[in-house]
Amino acid sequence: MKILITGGAGFIGSAVVRQAISNGHHVVNLDALTYASCLDNVSSVVDHPNYAFEHIDIRNRAALKDIFNHHQPHAVMHLAAESHVDRSIDIPGEFIETNIIGTFNMLEAARGYWVDVEKPEDFRFHHISTDEVYGSLPLNKSFKFTETTPYNPCSPYSASKASSDHLVRAWFKTYDLPILLTNCSNNYGPFHFPEKLVPVIILNALEGKDLPIYGDGSNVRDWLFVEDHADALLTVLEKGVVNRSYNIGGENELTNLELVQILCSILDDLRPLENGHYADQIKFVDDRPGHDLRYAIDPSRIREELGWRPSVDVKTGLRTTVIWYLENEAWWRSLLQRDGVGSRLGKKI
Repeated sequence: MKILITGGAGFIGSAVVRQAISNGHHVVNLDALTYASCLDNVSSVVDHPNYAFEHIDIRNRAALKDIFNHHQPHAVMHLAAESHVDRSIDIPGEFIETNIIGTFNMLEAARGYWVDVEKPEDFRFHHISTDEVYGSLPLNKSFKFTETTPYNPCSPYSASKASSDHLVRAWFKTYDLPILLTNCSNNYGPFHFPEKLVPVIILNALEGKDLPIYGDGSNVRDWLFVEDHADALLTVLEKGVVNRSYNIGGENELTNLELVQILCSILDDLRPLENGHYADQIKFVDDRPGHDLRYAIDPSRIREELGWRPSVDVKTGLRTTVIWYLENEAWWRSLLQRDGVGSRLGKKI
């Protein structure tokens, strides 16, 4: 299968590119190479005969049409998006342009191509989204997000992703474009861009800096190892039912404080300090506006219908992640030099 993957130089997208190539697929990696992209993420496959790269912004509708006509993909996996919640609070316009208008452009380019090639039944447009579109859950662990949970986004980021989800569903209802949709929990793992929580904690700890935690650290997230997510996304692409959504979760709920404490314990073991412990660097900071209390995925549908479930528990995955960062300083050190990376965001209102 030839798959057009948008955002394939990003964190999750690059994991999908690597896994798809490993599974024998042909991949066209389409990426605008924004500040959060890194072609080193796909260096292991760049010389593979089944791999091609196109430096294109999904806001460029004319260029997208040319890409579809030239490469003639059998499927689309649409991951390209602005994704950092803090940045969405400060610069929401960029999220509207990329996540909503960009998705509209992708849908139209895909639909035009699909019609031109006489609407093959096996074509798929797989839109990759987030559990943040559902809003916040109470701390009571009996409540989890299902595919029928009403949308209630609380940040500019989640609102833009909710909007893109609605567009994708509308293109099936209105134009019969064969779509798939997935909503995932928080990802972590190797190649995670160093402005997100897990790499921020690891790298700040190594630099002897404060380990910032919003509020009192009680916000809960369900953590999904990125390579498990990539496997789930390809499973949905190959086996999923058209116009069906699938929630993908790691089944690993932790408070933010618990997550940071686990990372500190792993670092204490792998690179101990001469004096004290990494947890001594924890600092609670002002909460960000609209901070959702808890996210948790019910992955029953993908488990029961498609036979997928996560293979990596959170402690094993976090240890693997810490080891990767310890061994790949050249990768993250260069990214930290990019403009704005590492600065405290999300406090302007």
